[in-house]
Amino acid sequence: MSLPIPASARLMNLKVTAPVVWGRSLFACRRALGVQGGRRGSQPCRRRPGSALNAALYSSTTDPKNMTDYLWARYKETKKATDGGDDRSVHAVRTRPYQKVTEMESFTSFLVGESSNFQNDDIAYELISSSLSNLLNPDAIFSNNEMSLSDIEIYGFDYDYTLAFYSKDLHTLIFNVARDLLINEYRYPEELRKYEYNPNFAIRGLHYDVQRALLMKIDAFHYIQLGTVYRGLSVVPDEEVIAMYEGSHVPLEQMSDFYGKSSQGNTMKQFMDIFSLPEMTLLSCVNEYLLKNNIDYEPVHLYKDVKDAIRDVHVKGIMYRAIEADIGKYICYGEQTQAVLSKLANHGKKMFLITNSPSSFVDKGMNFIVGKDWRNLFDIVIVQADKPNFFNDKRRPFRKVTERGLLLWDKIHKLDKGQIYKQGNLYEFLKLTGWRGSKVLYFGDHIYSDLADLTLKHGWRTGAIIPELRSEIKIMNTEKYIRILTWLQGLTGLLERMQIYRDAESQMVLQEWIKERKALRSR
Repeated sequence: MSLPIPASARLMNLKVTAPVVWGRSLFACRRALGVQGGRRGSQPCRRRPGSALNAALYSSTTDPKNMTDYLWARYKETKKATDGGDDRSVHAVRTRPYQKVTEMESFTSFLVGESSNFQNDDIAYELISSSLSNLLNPDAIFSNNEMSLSDIEIYGFDYDYTLAFYSKDLHTLIFNVARDLLINEYRYPEELRKYEYNPNFAIRGLHYDVQRALLMKIDAFHYIQLGTVYRGLSVVPDEEVIAMYEGSHVPLEQMSDFYGKSSQGNTMKQFMDIFSLPEMTLLSCVNEYLLKNNIDYEPVHLYKDVKDAIRDVHVKGIMYRAIEADIGKYICYGEQTQAVLSKLANHGKKMFLITNSPSSFVDKGMNFIVGKDWRNLFDIVIVQADKPNFFNDKRRPFRKVTERGLLLWDKIHKLDKGQIYKQGNLYEFLKLTGWRGSKVLYFGDHIYSDLADLTLKHGWRTGAIIPELRSEIKIMNTEKYIRILTWLQGLTGLLERMQIYRDAESQMVLQEWIKERKALRSR
């Protein structure tokens, strides 16, 4: 669930080593156990000439030239198999419509079937990932856990990027307003106005080293992905990154906390919010200007100033007023939203809305998306909830909001339908509604702030709205991606199979393959 800068650089940065290895292991086990499937007309556990067992007959005492020839022969056969011979294999998958998994022919089986003229196709067969079996539907719902919607009685929603989707114009607006605030209120150089928002520069999930002013991608094991580190708008050479961090691993104590915040001496801030895209771009643009003009500056101050400027765009209401003044420009009208909400209500489902956005802003947006009677669909509406504090802080009581936006001071004993409430906390919400456990399904766009606590602490079912998945899946379905990933899988398998040969000539060949694999992964 993709690195900074141009989209082409992101194509192959989906690190698939672990899933591919897992898929290969399962595939190998399936054949070893004699499970039918895959190769047409194959016999369980049948060995053919040139298989791994026969390959093991070569030893370190074998003539070096013969050993080298053998390795390159296996390389060429696997490469030809993964290429599909005359391109029919990849084309066949590329041009077929999305289908259910049970209806889709295995890509691996098809490739091997087309290359059945090879005597030594065991390698190609067992090393091509079964994860390439099907094209993915970019509009699909992906489930990490089994759930029956018939068991769900209450549906909850965030507002921004869940019920309301914004156009690309919004990020441009946030970038421009924050940039101008830096110039007008924080006294940054006027020349910064020449920088414009680039929607292809950054993605969610990147880390920013506050003290070094570096933007980068760090994987789940806290390793910096070399080639993704940017100082300003320029890539930092791998050698320099390794020298700065004494390797590529970032210790846990330097990472941001569970919610992506940098605190208690942590130097790495993670950007998880969709609204953070213009913030990352602005940070990099200002860094670029200061570096190019040899202006001495304190990176920590720069980070804080940009962060405050972005915050002001929200807190001072600049963004809200701009959207309200031209809703059609900034909010994408979704015909299905009203239909889905109405269907849930008609089937007796309870619904609630919890958002950090203000009352008038949500009201005008929902009027545009759903209609003037939108509040009749929701049993409870909570605005300016201050998530994630809403889910953890028990001290903040609910306040009732009038039609004119005024706050009432009376104590809240129940949450009424048609009424709007502000602030509050989840513990009081659970007490007043009794909506607990797995009968509740809540949708949001921020995996940590919106969803993690609800699942881990309260047992709610959660759904993440991740709009970036659509474009990533479309890339994964392209012929180019399938072809490169298939060859990457085959090459990785070859390395694992042939690493038993320890003579100098064989190791030279393996090193060439390792370099090629590294180049493929960084494309």
